[in-house]
Amino acid sequence: MLNCPGFASPVIIDMNKKKIINDPVYGFIQLPYEIIYDLMEHEWFQRLRRIKQLALTHYVYPGALHTRFHHALGALHLTGRAIDVLRSKGTEITEEEAEAVSIAILLHDIGHGPFSHALEHTLMNIHHEELSLLFMERLNQQFEGRLSVAIRIFKDEYPKKFLHQLVSGQLDMDRMDYLSRDSFFTGVSEGVIGYHRIIKMLAVKDNQLAIEEKGLYSVEKFLIARKLMYWQVYLHKTTLVAEQMLIHALKRAKQLSSEGKLVVPSVPLDFFFRNDFVSSDLEKNGEEILKNYALLDDSDIIIALKHFAMHDDFTLSKLSEGLLYRKLFRIELKNKPFDSDYLQEVRHKVALDAKEKGVDVKDFVFEGKESNSTYNLNDKEIRILYKSGELKPMSEAGILNINPRIDTKYYLCYPKSKL
Repeated sequence: MLNCPGFASPVIIDMNKKKIINDPVYGFIQLPYEIIYDLMEHEWFQRLRRIKQLALTHYVYPGALHTRFHHALGALHLTGRAIDVLRSKGTEITEEEAEAVSIAILLHDIGHGPFSHALEHTLMNIHHEELSLLFMERLNQQFEGRLSVAIRIFKDEYPKKFLHQLVSGQLDMDRMDYLSRDSFFTGVSEGVIGYHRIIKMLAVKDNQLAIEEKGLYSVEKFLIARKLMYWQVYLHKTTLVAEQMLIHALKRAKQLSSEGKLVVPSVPLDFFFRNDFVSSDLEKNGEEILKNYALLDDSDIIIALKHFAMHDDFTLSKLSEGLLYRKLFRIELKNKPFDSDYLQEVRHKVALDAKEKGVDVKDFVFEGKESNSTYNLNDKEIRILYKSGELKPMSEAGILNINPRIDTKYYLCYPKSKL
């Protein structure tokens, strides 16, 4: 079974709690600490098996069915390799710190909800990192304080700043894994990066994570690959229109639920339909929010869409049916905002049909924009360590292909045919 060609899910071999996992991207990897196994076995982490890493991207790339569970294990593995490299170059990392940063990277995405980023501000207006922190704090209570250092690293409150940079930064192990994993499962070769060499070139200088000068061009390739993956995978037009249809379907369902016209077939989903939570609610209602959120995954949304597709509300059923059977709207992309006359023309055409159905045109014509940049100068920059010992930010390295310009694309979605 372990050598079965094309086997895509991790296979676990029992060696007490230090398991060996057969990962489709990296091959055999080993869990470094027993607490990692205990955290993986927790029901909150097991929930990540039921949340796809790339949401609705499988409508474009059928192989993109890997999960947040896969990604967390991959990021954990790369973090372990980075720790080994840094130690080999004389950087002091204690066993307690190595365990803590391993926990932090393992749990960095535990707060993701159904369909990952697609519904992040639809079910409630709270960022997934805030929820990840809340999960970690509750797990810390259950594990009698053993996650305390990991939480400090996650929050960038630990003195050794480079440990946080392994978890969150422009060259972190999170990005290193998702680019490698997402390109593997989508088959998009433009996303392939030389993660082996980049990790080998990592170093620490002045308490900051850096890349040695000879790894400069590997980092350049990494940044360009990330930009290409955003436009070719993460922000692919078909993915965009499917996500917008899902967002509008759930907003319509939430409205109907508030009016007493819809029964939601999922208790945790109904809980978030009935409440509009924001970050400030975590302090007062954190336990109740966490209890219900921990029960939510992709299956709640899929079951709800099946239920909604049979509802007598035309808007809800039309959007839900379109998502279930991939009857997606048309989407147009432009590098500048759409002309107001053209927008009015599109809305007018759809409005005539919408009026006959007794629905609002805004539920069937929606627009927006998405942005991406190769390199972010406003974020903590990648640092280059030169042979002279000098440390410089990436923007001063003189690489011509690294452009910090933000590229923006505007989209317009509407039905392909009459409603």
